[in-house]
Amino acid sequence: MHYEGSKRKIKESQNMEGRDSLKKSLSWLHGVINGKIGHGLEVIILQGLRVIHAEKGFMRFDFVVPNVVSDVDGNWSFGALASLLDIIGIVTIYSFANRVISTVDFNVSYYSTIKIQEHVEIESKVNANRGKLMHVVVEVRRKGNGEVIAEGKLWMASNKLTFAQVSKL
Repeated sequence: MHYEGSKRKIKESQNMEGRDSLKKSLSWLHGVINGKIGHGLEVIILQGLRVIHAEKGFMRFDFVVPNVVSDVDGNWSFGALASLLDIIGIVTIYSFANRVISTVDFNVSYYSTIKIQEHVEIESKVNANRGKLMHVVVEVRRKGNGEVIAEGKLWMASNKLTFAQVSKL
């Protein structure tokens, strides 16, 4: 019986840790969205991002592409889209690993353009965990018909920085 009780305590501790990392990652993201931490660029890129669902290693967002991220043709700028994919990848990894991660390989595939003020859904998921090296995929789809607009694949390596330290960089 003592063994079963110990297993239960370990599992409860791991669940608490998972909730803690999720809570920290979402708190950091909301701080960036609201301009309380980070740089002005992130605030502009994430303007209007809403979290729809979040769990350890998986997140879903709702987003209306703001005017400020427009290219000369009125489309969502590729650079702004890539930055959003990177930020969401970092937040999703943190929710899973409870540590800050640096992007070491970033590949973005653009399948279609999207106009400013269009509605998209963004989904991110940790696909691989190799200890200090993790992989996350972030996919952007047109709301309504589900057409894939872009997909970011990120390999990330852990480091010892905290979110507070990264926000000051």
